[in-house]
Amino acid sequence: MQQAVARLAPVLPLLTDLGACFARAGHELALVGGPVRDAFLGRTPPDLDFTTSASPDETEAILRAWGSATWDLGRDFGTIGAVRRSGGVETTVEVTTYRADAYDGVTRKPVVAFGESLEGDLVRRDFTVNAMAMRLPSLEFVDPYGGLADLEAGVLRTPSAPEVSFGDDPLRMMRAVRFVAQLGLVPAPEVYAAMQAMGGSLDIVSAERVRDELVKLLMAREPRAGLELLTDSGLAAHVLPELPALKLEVDEHHRHKDVYDHSLIVLDQAIALEGPADAPAESVPGPDLVLRLAALLHDIGKPATRRFEPAGGVSFHHHEVVGAKMTAKRLKALRFDKDTVKAVSRLVELHLRFHGYGDGQWTDSAVRRYVTDAGPLLPRLHRLTRADCTTRNSRKAQRLSRTYDELERRIDVLLEREELAAVRPELDGNEIASVLGISPGPVLGRAYKYLLSVRMDEGPIGKEAAADRLRTWWADQPESR
Repeated sequence: MQQAVARLAPVLPLLTDLGACFARAGHELALVGGPVRDAFLGRTPPDLDFTTSASPDETEAILRAWGSATWDLGRDFGTIGAVRRSGGVETTVEVTTYRADAYDGVTRKPVVAFGESLEGDLVRRDFTVNAMAMRLPSLEFVDPYGGLADLEAGVLRTPSAPEVSFGDDPLRMMRAVRFVAQLGLVPAPEVYAAMQAMGGSLDIVSAERVRDELVKLLMAREPRAGLELLTDSGLAAHVLPELPALKLEVDEHHRHKDVYDHSLIVLDQAIALEGPADAPAESVPGPDLVLRLAALLHDIGKPATRRFEPAGGVSFHHHEVVGAKMTAKRLKALRFDKDTVKAVSRLVELHLRFHGYGDGQWTDSAVRRYVTDAGPLLPRLHRLTRADCTTRNSRKAQRLSRTYDELERRIDVLLEREELAAVRPELDGNEIASVLGISPGPVLGRAYKYLLSVRMDEGPIGKEAAADRLRTWWADQPESR
């Protein structure tokens, strides 16, 4: 307990001061949930969440006198926010009235009922490790459901029966998966059994809420354990069905590797290739959601494209193209933003491109196209491609690494020499129109694309040579006659 209080030392004056303000007004106040859990884990809590016996209106009045500004975070749900600025330091708090929610079982919207006690509020929390509190200003530790013991044992339990807890809000099953990844906890047998039995209830939870939990899971330091629980418990079938579908039955001759396990290894290796959080963009500072999604989903087109060949082999022709379409469809269903959908699906589509490089026989034109097709995704494509090598054959792995090193060196040379990141035809639209004597329209667009292909194939040739090429091309077009 003393160590947890010591971890809260930077905010302890604020905690006791705020607690005293509520006490003087005749109300209870307690620090609750994640901040208390994190203090026992030796972490400095990033947020401060409180619960109180005061009504929302009473809370607002107290916070208005205590802080610099207040706002309504959800008065109907009992939550009021405030910020206090003192000595150049700004602290934000959220205070929620004791709750005793029930859910309607259809829309997942809570029917709000304010509670009467701290213990009653804690029992409605998702897990025991989040059902610990510290009364203020006395700093009395409150743990009616054994959260600290579960935290020390590394076990994830619910304060009430898991069937009741998950029935109240099925999204708590996704939170369980996330806490496995973030905190290294293991679900208790009864929690795991309830997840297996009740996974279908996730179908009534909004896609946005599911997406947010999935993102938090993927952005954990080591998300693999959470993803394995997501799959093994059956939840993935309702959230990301393409993931368990990767568990292809390996034929007796083992003619292809376990695609599911391979994908998790690729994710692990991609994470290891991320740069530090403060690294420049070209180093892909982690955690990077786009890279992690692409690594996890890069092979989801394989089940649909698997073919056993007459000669005894197995093929997955065009799985990258099929996978890109599947990726876009799934991410749209989960309500990811357009930029994320576009970036992840593009990486999935491009992830095999390097394997056409062979032993380095690509022309400069092919290298230019690799760079321009990837565009701003190139740093991520580098890491995805390297992470996709999971062979246990060390000689093959070293050869692939050396070959990609060579490709990156060629890219660097061309980038420096030709500014490929902003490659354009050597004549702009106005110049093309002037050379050909045409007006803006579809023909001008075709002429632009032709000159762009010349630029890609041959590199810079100069404006005069580009104009000559354009005239030669124009002579063969029906519009020129």
